[in-house]
Amino acid sequence: MPEVTENTIDYEKEMVGTVEVDDKDKLDLGALTAWFEANVDGYAGPISYTKFKGGQSNPTYRIDTGPNGQGTSYVLRRQPFGKLLPSAHAVDREYAAMTALHPTGFPVPRTYGLCEDPQVLGSKFFVMSLADGRNLWNGALPNNTPDERREIYFAMIDTIADLHKADIDQIGLSDFGKREDYCARQINRWSKQYKLSETETIPEMDRLIEWLPQTIPPQNASSVVHGDYRLDNLIFHKTENRVIAVLDWELSTLGDPIADFSYLMLNWYNDADGRAGLGGIDIKALGIPSVEEAVERYVTRTGFPVPPMEWYFAYNLFRLAGIIQGIKKRVIDGTASSAHAKKTSERVVPLVQHAYRFAQAAGLK
Repeated sequence: MPEVTENTIDYEKEMVGTVEVDDKDKLDLGALTAWFEANVDGYAGPISYTKFKGGQSNPTYRIDTGPNGQGTSYVLRRQPFGKLLPSAHAVDREYAAMTALHPTGFPVPRTYGLCEDPQVLGSKFFVMSLADGRNLWNGALPNNTPDERREIYFAMIDTIADLHKADIDQIGLSDFGKREDYCARQINRWSKQYKLSETETIPEMDRLIEWLPQTIPPQNASSVVHGDYRLDNLIFHKTENRVIAVLDWELSTLGDPIADFSYLMLNWYNDADGRAGLGGIDIKALGIPSVEEAVERYVTRTGFPVPPMEWYFAYNLFRLAGIIQGIKKRVIDGTASSAHAKKTSERVVPLVQHAYRFAQAAGLK
């Protein structure tokens, strides 16, 4: 197991569960009740609510209903209040992806309704079912046995493989995005978003913005991509090592499955800090599959060839730096929605430097 230091955060303690809602994140209970009455089949009030600790991008609430909260529980996810960057905080995309995937048996919550009128609660939101299971944050899975860890990682790989095998047209997501040139579109998008929220000059980031679009590998397949597929965006069954819900679909679209899969595989190289990273720990002793085993399992399940991933790692870290730069700007502006956001915002420069090293390994001079 990795040594616990002062810099190691107990993310599961900090991020799992709910807290009372701060004044700045409170909802209009009357308006929310009226919306539930009009849109949620089987709703029976009254409503009480708390806010999930995680989710600094889109504030997320647990909605309990019925006398003393003993009725059905739901999850409400909304855009932040205030001015937003173009195409950011796409709760409508999250809703569309889950609504399409749920009838296929893919593990996502059931959706109940999307409200695109910001006049109701102050921003767009949607409501979905509550996935009652385990939310794991520490990639080393310290509370599990080696056999359980292996099962959990294989379940994680199998689930993303199944997503990438889903028939786009059959599930009704033909118009969910352009199928080709995924990485080019993502690089363009996050370059623009980064510049819109830039708070300091980072020379390596400017070089990546120039180099990445000139060196994109060929895209050999098109699929639904999640865009942020990692351990803490999954809910596992309470007692079985299987995924019962994949969450946080705001970056989902159509595109290159290898770019999506490589984002997951980055965790084998990211430093272990109490979150998904596995770098520097003895994964063999823990029972966690190696990179080679993970790739082999994905390839066997999908049939997609997986090329050397250094370029994809550089791309994904660049993209993540762009996303977190947006959080950093919101922290500075005072609109970030979780206490964890400030610490997250400090990761921009290290992420850029990590991306730059992978880019150099992929041929950047």
